[in-house]
Amino acid sequence: MLYLCSMEIFYTYEIDGASALLDSDESAHCVKVLRHRVGDELTVVDGDGNMYRCRLTDDSPKQAAAEVLETVPGWGGHSYSLNMAVCPTKNNDRFEWFVEKATELGVDVISPVIGERSERKVLKVERSRKIVLSAMKQSLKAKLPIVEEPVAVRDYILKHSEDSSVKMICYCFEGEASRRSINDVLGGLPLGSTVTVMIGPEGDFSPEEARLAVEHGFVPVHLGPSRLRTETAAVTAVTACYLHFMEP
Repeated sequence: MLYLCSMEIFYTYEIDGASALLDSDESAHCVKVLRHRVGDELTVVDGDGNMYRCRLTDDSPKQAAAEVLETVPGWGGHSYSLNMAVCPTKNNDRFEWFVEKATELGVDVISPVIGERSERKVLKVERSRKIVLSAMKQSLKAKLPIVEEPVAVRDYILKHSEDSSVKMICYCFEGEASRRSINDVLGGLPLGSTVTVMIGPEGDFSPEEARLAVEHGFVPVHLGPSRLRTETAAVTAVTACYLHFMEP
């Protein structure tokens, strides 16, 4: 088992079996802020699920370099695959809070979707991607979730209509007896399952969007009796998956 050199995790996409290079931001944080020097051991992740114990060989604050001492694949991973399709909130801070918490708990893909009733039609995904990177390191994970470009709800449904994953859509229409609880749907799923969950905007999905989703294989579910904000509903769904698939 890999011994964590510290609680500080560094990320790089420039790594092979023998050496790693840190970009300018990671290098400056490593050398200027944390004051690491040549010979210090670091913990580095590559965003593909691998964690590395490294020794610093170049303490340049512009591009630090390290030699790989040990490699552990699958570090901090989870025993399922989760795709969250969530409508961005009017207040962007709330969506970013969801992005952070979903990464900490365990998510693989975050797909911003724009519904007919969405108040926010534009989202700067680069900011969300930076939050995902920071949350990945903070929560000691090595797999970097993907944040996709925003698409319309209808387009997302049609694109994923043939997916083999278990697909769910959460919505709040009163009197829908056909809706099941998310825990009920998750209850029969084994480890290794792929799950997709759609969460609507503050005004919920339109009846047409919900109907289209069900026609293309999405199971209508609810998250309990409380009325939840979009970001709270999304984190609740992620938590339900996290707890269901959590290994003892």
